[in-house]
Amino acid sequence: MIDEKGRLFGKINIVDLLVILVIVIAAVFVGVKFLGGGSSGGIGAAKTKVVYTVLVENVQPEVYENIKACVDAGDATLMASGELLDGKVTAVTSAPHEENISVSSSGDSVIIPVGKGHLDLTFTIECNVINPITTEIGTQEVRIGKTHIVKTDKFELANGTILSCQWGEDAA
Repeated sequence: MIDEKGRLFGKINIVDLLVILVIVIAAVFVGVKFLGGGSSGGIGAAKTKVVYTVLVENVQPEVYENIKACVDAGDATLMASGELLDGKVTAVTSAPHEENISVSSSGDSVIIPVGKGHLDLTFTIECNVINPITTEIGTQEVRIGKTHIVKTDKFELANGTILSCQWGEDAA
């Protein structure tokens, strides 16, 4: 099998064969990773529809007006890590932000409004997820009560809280 020059079957060096084998394995790994092979969701993978709401508090009115214009135009596709996702913000509503600080001394108390004129925004988001158990959209898991970043190709608001979530057929 291996001759005196270290060649396999007299034609190929054993070291060269190992190098070729490593290159082929690496190529297969890279192909599977980047072309979406496996059960993690390639072309034709079953998806579950998820509809959830996110509350973002204490937002300036000008920010709300600009976000509302994007959402009303249907131009609010979710994104993460520089890539568009299979989901979008379908609605946004506002309510006055009410937060007060109470300061008391010697029996008297003074209530000071904080963030006067700011708004609390509620986003309705619809997306399709591959795994309904982890319910990940991009890099974030969707769970009621969890902190969430509302990030689209046009705007981003951090420190939101997921208020409600409907999975699957109930999300229609």
